[in-house]
Amino acid sequence: MDNEERLAVFIDYENLALGAREHLGGMQFDFGPIADALAVRGRVVVRRAYADWSYFDEDRRALTRHQVELIEMPQRMGASRKNAADIKMVVDTIEMAFERDYISTFVMCTGDSDFSPLVHKLRELNKRVIGVGVELSTSRLLPAACDEFLFYDRLEGVDVPDEAPRPKAAKSRGARRRPAAGSAASTPSGDGDKQEPAETGKTAASSSGRKRKAGPTPPPEPVEPAEPVVPAEPVTVADEDGDEPVGEPPTMEVRVAQTLKDLQASSSDSVTASMLKRTLVRKDPTFSESDYGFRTFGEFLRFLADRGFVVLSDGPSKGDPEISLPEAGDADDAFTLLRSVVQGTGGSAALSGLKNAVRKQRPDFSEKALGYRGFLQFAKAAQASGAVDLAWDDDADDYLVTAR
Repeated sequence: MDNEERLAVFIDYENLALGAREHLGGMQFDFGPIADALAVRGRVVVRRAYADWSYFDEDRRALTRHQVELIEMPQRMGASRKNAADIKMVVDTIEMAFERDYISTFVMCTGDSDFSPLVHKLRELNKRVIGVGVELSTSRLLPAACDEFLFYDRLEGVDVPDEAPRPKAAKSRGARRRPAAGSAASTPSGDGDKQEPAETGKTAASSSGRKRKAGPTPPPEPVEPAEPVVPAEPVTVADEDGDEPVGEPPTMEVRVAQTLKDLQASSSDSVTASMLKRTLVRKDPTFSESDYGFRTFGEFLRFLADRGFVVLSDGPSKGDPEISLPEAGDADDAFTLLRSVVQGTGGSAALSGLKNAVRKQRPDFSEKALGYRGFLQFAKAAQASGAVDLAWDDDADDYLVTAR
């Protein structure tokens, strides 16, 4: 553990949340995919998010489930906007850089170019800096300043709605997930710099719960995703009472394949069984191979290897083998796989749930690794290649995929 990177995460929440709602089809920001991406890069020891949380009341529960410390920075009513949250975030970051020598990497979750000087100063202090931002609301200046930059909409587990409008309007379930007061009150600019939220709490309150009929064009209405949601961990969207998350977690084979793929992409060294086990525990501290009926983690890996999900080879020490994924095919092979899965369901299948069926045959499948932002775009590419047909089904309120 002494050789592990130790990460401190600082989140400019207004920039990310409003950027996702404006540029990603009105979707709610989810910290889960970021947490998974950082788990393969080191041990996260600090998680802080800065905002006036009266504008993001619905979001606080999801962040709390990820053990994020919420720093409250209220704005003065009727006064000109001050970048209080930004200033507090910069002060805390610099203070931690000097006082916590064991923190080697700072993760700045923002697309705001105003943080570029902070990034430069952290690198002067011999700290590694990882940036995270929504692609269309991130300033061009910020990624170049960081050691590594992750676009939120490209992360595994972020299912960006297709750019084309849905053939049918969203129903009540989508409307219930509409952000609370302040969600449409401000919109980040194209260069990643932050804009004003509603001028007063009264304005924010009055804008929630009804459609705006005047003023700037609001973000698109949240809609039911046309493609299945298969996140890297259980979906953290709260149920109607806001008590428990809903959504079905992926199978263990899928979780191992996703984690192994991320480890291979983020490290030039080979991945060992012990490294994989540590990362799985970072993602889910309750993970235990005994829950799946295995006495040891090595026995669990041999089970996966026997079924072709992973490949084991001799490692640096006995009992700690190197582990890798089988050679993956290109897009044409993925299209063929999709067609065979659809054929196995009787020749046609609804798009929702089809990604889960594909991953049952190939746990390491990821449309993002093939260059597609979502499973619907991947299915459309498969249609263009002649592998399947894709058509909207009004009765099912979903796309219908048919094998050719």
